[in-house]
Amino acid sequence: MNDIITAKQLRKSYGDLTVLKGVDLSIQKGEVVAITGPSGAGKTTLLQILGTLSSPDKTPTTTLMIDQSEILGLKDRDLARFRNESLGFVFQFHELLDEFTALENVMMPALIQGKKKAAVKDKAMGLLQRLGVDHRIDHKPNTLSGGEQQRIAVARALMNDPAIIFADEPSGNLDSKNADALHQLFFDLRDELKQTFVIVTHNKTLANMADRTIHLVDGAIVA
Repeated sequence: MNDIITAKQLRKSYGDLTVLKGVDLSIQKGEVVAITGPSGAGKTTLLQILGTLSSPDKTPTTTLMIDQSEILGLKDRDLARFRNESLGFVFQFHELLDEFTALENVMMPALIQGKKKAAVKDKAMGLLQRLGVDHRIDHKPNTLSGGEQQRIAVARALMNDPAIIFADEPSGNLDSKNADALHQLFFDLRDELKQTFVIVTHNKTLANMADRTIHLVDGAIVA
């Protein structure tokens, strides 16, 4: 098995509210996995922990291995570096920075790494061309359509060649045509770039397209 994510006994509580109840899972390199379930099931919490944006409750049995790194043992600075270098994120609301152009938004993760601007710009241009939005490079996010915003967010997520892309309801704010195009884009990118996609979604079409579905109910995986 070529697992890129292995998690054991992920638990998360906020006061008296238990959101995750000891989740065990593994995800293989190159898989497109959909995380589904009713509202309040813990889907976004699970995604945030897998994406290192949040920490699980500490227990003796909790482990989280991502791309051969034991995440729970990393210091904050090392974790931030790992996240920027190895993981990409796409959210329901694109989270692009309004004051920057599409091109500048896409370049940002690589510039944070300290890469040379000329090379970063060339790569960002290539990604925007690949995603069909290179004609919008000088536009600010608020002048773009929802579909264009999400494609630019995907380009930004791909900028540092991450091993895994995490997406939280990525098509939740799109009409059906743009949603279908975005879903197909994920699979095209997986086939071309061999990346792993972990996607929280209520969209049944996307869930049915996925290689595998993880269904959460009340903070636990059900068959």
